Amino acid sequence: MTHHLLSGPEHDPARDAGHEDAPPRVGFFTDTSVCIGCKACEVACKEWNTIPEDGLTLSGMSYDNTQSLGASTWRHVAFIEQSVRSAPSSPAAVPTSDGRTELPLLSGGGGGGGGVSGGEVRWLMSSDVCKHCTHAACLDVCPTGSLFRTEFGTVVVQDDICNGCGYCVPACPYGVIEQRPSDGRAFKCTMCYDRLGAGMEPACAKACPTESIQFGVLDELRERAALRVDLLHKEGVTEARLYGHDPDDGVGGDGAFFLLLDEPEVYGLPPAPVVTTRDLPAMWKHAATAALSLMGGFALSFGLAALPTLSGRTATGRTAPGRTPAGRTPTGRVLTALTARTLTARKGRT
Repeated sequence: MTHHLLSGPEHDPARDAGHEDAPPRVGFFTDTSVCIGCKACEVACKEWNTIPEDGLTLSGMSYDNTQSLGASTWRHVAFIEQSVRSAPSSPAAVPTSDGRTELPLLSGGGGGGGGVSGGEVRWLMSSDVCKHCTHAACLDVCPTGSLFRTEFGTVVVQDDICNGCGYCVPACPYGVIEQRPSDGRAFKCTMCYDRLGAGMEPACAKACPTESIQFGVLDELRERAALRVDLLHKEGVTEARLYGHDPDDGVGGDGAFFLLLDEPEVYGLPPAPVVTTRDLPAMWKHAATAALSLMGGFALSFGLAALPTLSGRTATGRTAPGRTPAGRTPTGRVLTALTARTLTARKGRT
């Protein structure tokens, strides 16, 4: 068990957070190769968590009306249209004329996707969600304890004690968490924490008709995902890759990871995410060193400036202006002369 790490591999973040009898860590594995873009996960998420609607108008970006994750969008289904000519040689999920989605594994070019522009366009569909990072910067920077690590290893926002400071928003390397404009509080996916406590799976995974969203013990999901990638590679989909599964990456591995069919940037994901609080200890160390150096410089400057006043001489050895070699000022000489005259006058009277 590790203690309060800010970066690097961490096997059991729940125990590190103080859950001594924590169950195995759970998470999501989203296989985008079988996502059909039905948005059942979006609907189920909103219904179970009573999330307000966030716009019913089309955005002009294919069939995507939500565009990104946010305070009122905890699951976001991306519709990415690509020209087959610019896509990899083995295209991904392409809807056919009967409305089904297939992987044209062995066909170059348009393959079996005659249902969309004669096979010249492919759709990459992916259901995005909060990553529930092993090292969650949003949790690290929260000043009120509104964000906390659950016994399942997930990260949850307690909106009733969120003060709306917004520190968590820029801290997230994925841009997931957001403040709701109506009251300023932060919201994001909780992985249906209330359902997990009752022994149920999250609503989005329960509603997914193709098992694109799979929920379970994180270590088991990683093994299953590796086998799935090997299968796709053998069948010719060489661009298939995992994203967010590696415990040695910049966030210590994600609690929600993905099988992608193109570069992460195509899906709006950062190629190499890093927890934003990773360098805090080094930053504080450098700041303390700089502060001590500055204070030492000031002390040295004042000390050198005070030396002529104390010694009566300048740094070059010359007598300071206004002082005699003995250190007496002109004013002191005048007072001494006046005192001598007064004593002489007194003696003359006597």
